[in-house]
Amino acid sequence: MILSQIAEAQTVLGDEEVALCQRVFDHISSVRRITTDTEREDLARRVIHLYQHGVKDEGALLRLLI
Repeated sequence: MILSQIAEAQTVLGDEEVALCQRVFDHISSVRRITTDTEREDLARRVIHLYQHGVKDEGALLRLLI
């Protein structure tokens, strides 16, 4: 899910950055029990958006999205 959102955003992220965003996405999806594609896409967009706008810390991303 994260990879498709990165492709749409036309942003090049390194492997470590993608892994960080994926961990945040997976954790939030589990905590919030996100199941629909629409909700998953929205969350992926939000993770990438925040990361692109300077929120690079995994803990900070989690706090903002929970």
